[in-house]
Amino acid sequence: MKFDLKKPCKECPFRNDKSAYLRKGRVRSLQETLQADKFSTFSCHKTVDYSEEDGRNTEDTQHCAGALILMEKLETPTNSIRVAERLGMYDRRELDMDSPVFDSWEEMEDACNGE
Repeated sequence: MKFDLKKPCKECPFRNDKSAYLRKGRVRSLQETLQADKFSTFSCHKTVDYSEEDGRNTEDTQHCAGALILMEKLETPTNSIRVAERLGMYDRRELDMDSPVFDSWEEMEDACNGE
């Protein structure tokens, strides 16, 4: 996985300036995964290979910048992120922290319409 993205894409589910399209349950699932599994990552949907039914990561798959920004705001990055940082693959100082990204999981969940 690569960590080259510095700001969220236009359709990023972590943006707070767009209409939410995830359901509350999906947001809770993301939060649980990224907080419980310290080696988890979250791929940018634009960089996943969807030629397979469920999609798959490739060597060009990027970590979602919106997810990185939210986790850095909350000071809860996963171990995978910190390992990438130690290996020089990721530098949190390069993230555009002024990007329109939710400030908390609760704020993100509140913006959703359905369960």
